[in-house]
Amino acid sequence: MNKKIVSGLLFSFSLLPFWVLYILSDFLYFIIYYGVKYRKPVVITNLKNSFPEKSEVEIQQIAKKFFRYFPDIIVEALKMRTITKQQVINRIELLNPEEVYKHFEAGKSVIGVTAHYGNWELGIYRMSIMTEHPCLIIYKPLNNKCFDQVHNKVRTRFGATMVPMKQILRHLIKLKNQLNMSMFVADQTPLHQDSDYFLDFLNQDTLVHTGTERIAKLTGNPIVYCHIGRKEKRGHYYCKFTTLVENPSVYQEHEITQIHNKFTEKMIREEPAYWLWTHRRWKRTRTTKK
Repeated sequence: MNKKIVSGLLFSFSLLPFWVLYILSDFLYFIIYYGVKYRKPVVITNLKNSFPEKSEVEIQQIAKKFFRYFPDIIVEALKMRTITKQQVINRIELLNPEEVYKHFEAGKSVIGVTAHYGNWELGIYRMSIMTEHPCLIIYKPLNNKCFDQVHNKVRTRFGATMVPMKQILRHLIKLKNQLNMSMFVADQTPLHQDSDYFLDFLNQDTLVHTGTERIAKLTGNPIVYCHIGRKEKRGHYYCKFTTLVENPSVYQEHEITQIHNKFTEKMIREEPAYWLWTHRRWKRTRTTKK
């Protein structure tokens, strides 16, 4: 599809007020959950494997709650094309921004870690707005170049810089004399050529990225987890910061990777419905090569 057409469609949808978008979300919920049953088997399988201790009724309850939340993320992403800075601030409350600022005040750049949880896309905007220092969003490029370019243009509206995973070191070298924040969405599924490290995550043998750890050890910068949770009021979120690693040099190999993945797991276990369960997180095993 032509990039201008995609961009135009996104712009048109983004002009709709939130209340209209949530009506659309309600409609999408019935289509996705009761109609096409979008990736429902994947979600149920992921939940059962992640929570073997839960009953069938509990699994179905979590799945339904997830599918009720999932369309909200879709329509909120559509709104990102024209959402204002003040609307972003109003919709994501920073509970303890001083946890990030203290590292800047100490002359340290910050390595941020988050997951596909809550509203991570809106979180990109909130991280961009909270500091005047450069904000790098580390991402995995989409196979569809048209959508990748349009999506990244939207993501950078408030000053963030989108950096493909394989180019992060180059960008950080350019900023070595300037404080910055680099954000990793660390629960993505890596290719086998990008990582060979497995750990136990949600009761499953899981291939994980180790890039956050490598960058931390190279730069010596602290790692701060950005937990973007959902509030009771629809379309509103909070962000709580937790410093997981102060001094990366004192940790053994893979220890930092284990720390931030275990933190993600703990967060998911507390409120499982708000993680991206449609993601085929465990498609790669020790025996697969793709």
